[in-house]
Amino acid sequence: MIIQLQNVGKSFGETVVLHDIQASVEQGEHIGIIGENGAGKTTLLRILCREYTPDEGEYLLTRGASLGYLEQNSTLDADEDVYGEMRRAYAPVLAAMAEMQVLEKKLAAAPEQEGLLERHAALSAVIDAADGYHMDIEIRKVLSGMGFGPETWEKKVGVLSGGEHTRLRLAKLLLQRPDALILDEPTNHLDFVTMEWLENYLKGYAGAVLVVSHDRYFLDAVCTRIWEVEAGTLTSYKGNYSAYLPQKEMAVALQQKQHDADVAKAAKLEDYIARNLVRASTTKMAQSRRKQLEKLEITEAPKTSVQALKFSFEFDVAPYKDLVVAKNISIQLGGRTLLKPTDLTVLRGERLVIAGPNGTGKSTLMQVLDGKRRPSSGFVRLGAGARPSVFEQQFLRRGGRVIDAIWDKYPSFTELEVRSHLARFSFRGEDVFKPCSALSGGEMARLRFAEILLERPNLLFLDEPTNHLDIYTRESLTQALMAYEGTLLLITHDRYLMNSLACPILYLEDGEAVRYESYAALKARNDPAASAAGAGRAAQAAEAAGPRPEGGGKAAYGKEQRRRKAELRAAIKQVEEEIEEVGAHVVELENEINSPEVLRDHLLLRDKCDELDDTKFHQQELFDKWEALLEEQEQYEQAGEE
Repeated sequence: MIIQLQNVGKSFGETVVLHDIQASVEQGEHIGIIGENGAGKTTLLRILCREYTPDEGEYLLTRGASLGYLEQNSTLDADEDVYGEMRRAYAPVLAAMAEMQVLEKKLAAAPEQEGLLERHAALSAVIDAADGYHMDIEIRKVLSGMGFGPETWEKKVGVLSGGEHTRLRLAKLLLQRPDALILDEPTNHLDFVTMEWLENYLKGYAGAVLVVSHDRYFLDAVCTRIWEVEAGTLTSYKGNYSAYLPQKEMAVALQQKQHDADVAKAAKLEDYIARNLVRASTTKMAQSRRKQLEKLEITEAPKTSVQALKFSFEFDVAPYKDLVVAKNISIQLGGRTLLKPTDLTVLRGERLVIAGPNGTGKSTLMQVLDGKRRPSSGFVRLGAGARPSVFEQQFLRRGGRVIDAIWDKYPSFTELEVRSHLARFSFRGEDVFKPCSALSGGEMARLRFAEILLERPNLLFLDEPTNHLDIYTRESLTQALMAYEGTLLLITHDRYLMNSLACPILYLEDGEAVRYESYAALKARNDPAASAAGAGRAAQAAEAAGPRPEGGGKAAYGKEQRRRKAELRAAIKQVEEEIEEVGAHVVELENEINSPEVLRDHLLLRDKCDELDDTKFHQQELFDKWEALLEEQEQYEQAGEE
């Protein structure tokens, strides 16, 4: 046994966060810690790693056992390079090696000196215990697995991004190999390739692992036990997350059944006492029943602090069939090509996941598709009738209170209506008056979803919507998105969500966008058998297409055709610029219409709405003209190829 908690409790002021916690951690045990945001998981971790001292109970740590906690290792040397920082994890080994070199020189001069031999043996034991002679192999293995290729090893730690910094801290912690490895949401900044590597590494980890995670697949792959922190207490379940679910359901049902039986028994005793206490012939029996009632311990009803968010995304207007159309778009940023020229069409009611390693431009592509950023080339348009809502990965801090976030946009709502709506997203009581600037990441996400629900969008752009959500809220969101009948474009590393949606995945890497029809197909992309089958299909397609013309040249164009093609290119560019200007004016008008000043002036509101209708009509005319020009251009290109 490495750690033991006996009746541990922790409070902050009058708020009791944990009480009567009894648990133990055995060598080699891999424990997943789950619970709602704010349930006390991080407090428990800080007690386990001895950052917090329990207010009651006892914490026991086996003598000599080492603990590794991600937050305790948060200080890295900004002036050190990535590889050098990783070598610092082997500081005792490097010191032993340096001392051993000095000893070996002394031993060469005095080989019989007993004290030198004993010290040499002790230093060898330190190096062998840490497998120090293979440390460079281990460093390279861990760096590669955590997404740091050789080209990054000489980068200074100080220039790393926040996500890279977190991954490097985790990589360094893994190299230190503590007896108990304590991790708080380690997958938050990892793409799923790195997540899979970390899962495999932790499965083979000889020490104990305690990890807070909201990733179902991660908990299933790594954990042999689940600790659920709920209502200030801890309940332990054998097995991984999938094994925990039926155990939890059975335990709740059994407790409820026993509670109901005890309540029914108490009711029968009370009824008997009431009917017989005043009758002389039955008084003694009634008094006996009263003593039974006084001794009866009624099993407590199951308590759960989990408030499942029951919400659904609905819309009023069915949009045009081709809802998101991207023609020949490319994205260059900071001298890098994030996306080579690509066509993309998303139809009404379709779902598309955008995935790929960190830093490949997924969020930038989403901003191009939702209109916040212009592509480097090509054009994006939304179909007529599109009513989009956007969930961004990085929340902008906002002023006001939680209740104001809804009320300012929908001033006709009564306070009861606003509070009832917010309650569906777990904002209850005084929570609705909290300043938005004080909200946690999970609370900000829930507030944004409360807004989106009222926007009634038929097109959703979601960038990492599950990042700050606990495992229960993730489940509610997954169910809501599965039931959504609108169009969905989603960036996520959540493999459970990705698989549950059962939709195509656009995978970005090295500027290429490759479409996979399902999560299973994406996982099999590096499977040699699958690759061979794909090559066979490509060969069959090439054979069916017939031989290519000799010389590979195109038929010569006449002077008139070349002139017309040049005119078309100029006309298309001019129309695209007009469409962008009109689109910007549409956004400007929509923002004005939603402003409190316009909403309060019904005459101004009517004028702005009329202007918006006229502008959208003109916008559709431009779209029609643009499509006609593109069609003519394609006809000329096909004629040239023939």
